Amino acid sequence: MAGVEAAWQAAEFGADVRLYEMRPVMQTPAHRTDKLAEIVCSNSLKSDEPGTAPYLLKEELRRGGSLVMEAAAATRVPAGAALSVDRLRFAEFITEKIEHHPNIEIVRQEVKTIPGLVGTGSDSDRGFQGGEQKSPLTTASGSDNAVTIIATGPLTSDSLTASIMEFTGGDQLYFYDAIAPIVAADSIDMSIAFKAARYGKGGDDYINCPMTRDEYQTFFDALAEAKSVPLKRFEDTRWFESCLPIEEIARRGVDTLRFGPMKPKGLPDPSTGEEPYACVQLRQENLMADAYGLVGFQNHLRYREQERVLKLIPGLQNAEFLQFGQIHRNTFINSPKILNEDLSTRTNPRLFFAGQITGVEGYVESVATGWLAGRNAVRVLRGRSMLTAPTISAIGALCRYVSNVETKNFQPVNITFGLLEPLPVELRKKHRNKRERHLVQVEWALKDWDEWLKVFHHGNEVG
Repeated sequence: MAGVEAAWQAAEFGADVRLYEMRPVMQTPAHRTDKLAEIVCSNSLKSDEPGTAPYLLKEELRRGGSLVMEAAAATRVPAGAALSVDRLRFAEFITEKIEHHPNIEIVRQEVKTIPGLVGTGSDSDRGFQGGEQKSPLTTASGSDNAVTIIATGPLTSDSLTASIMEFTGGDQLYFYDAIAPIVAADSIDMSIAFKAARYGKGGDDYINCPMTRDEYQTFFDALAEAKSVPLKRFEDTRWFESCLPIEEIARRGVDTLRFGPMKPKGLPDPSTGEEPYACVQLRQENLMADAYGLVGFQNHLRYREQERVLKLIPGLQNAEFLQFGQIHRNTFINSPKILNEDLSTRTNPRLFFAGQITGVEGYVESVATGWLAGRNAVRVLRGRSMLTAPTISAIGALCRYVSNVETKNFQPVNITFGLLEPLPVELRKKHRNKRERHLVQVEWALKDWDEWLKVFHHGNEVG
């Protein structure tokens, strides 16, 4: 998502863009199609509720003309207060937009090295030195006039990963991420399951499978005994805490799932009028509403084990699985040692990194870094100084984190109020209520963002 956003922003402001996508020439362990911005994990872009940090990030991008946010609005599916999309139509929308942009050329091949890296060479370097495009913004080009953005996402190929490691001069950083299962809607037993959103937010957008204490214990015991697929690599496993597999959560104690993905709070069962002991939520996956994903149920169990264990969930005893959970490795660099706050590299102002590889976690967070990198790349091409996002903005907070945080234990992050610059003291004193304070902080940040966009408007006229 960072790559298509960067390409779109640069192309919209007049740059010639060559966008490299290795699929379908070379697939990844998680992707299934050749579409750009294919979603392989959850179809949720998280909360879109005003007064939240994820909402602020989305709203900044919407006001900044984000392609991905436009696609999300066009392919949105019901998900309570969250922004969730039909993953197939979402990818098709973005692919069509990119393919038809007059300033973008899509090249379907693997890029194996960072362009211009001393001591290396790639087919893409040799293939485009002839200057077929003038001053292109690319993800891989040997042109001296080119600006390069590496936005390879969480599944960077082994060859390019090796080249990135050579450039960064450090060991590869990575963590393991997992994908949740999806079931056919007509295979869910609605005589047991019920429709509702937590605390009634957003309507009856989720399917909920309630559990009694005994049913939960049976499920937990089966999960604890289930066999996982062994990892192919020999490194110590590093899980991202916000996306732990359910079997890993279960190992932390018998009640951990009940306070995590199986939390029953705010979901009273209409058959009893009371909250169940535990509850599994399923979220609509597409506009046809014929597929639902198990929320927070990413796992790495063997497929037969998944089917056996998950069918113990009341309402899913006859479930037809359209997709089983799986695991994949996410790669990211030690950005605080490598990147400036404008997302250019400290040793080469014509080389940028964007997306999850920078150490941001989440679809919209990745889009945000692509948005800024794409716009700053245009400034480099025009010989202008690069800009950083406002310090009180969500995009500014993310870029400040990946470029300046302590590097000893650098870990990927989602956007939270903890990353944002706090409200001035006088506003904090005036608004003691947390919810009210957050609403004021979002309003304050967006007002500043709008003023900043006027400076950064249409191809960065002010520089």
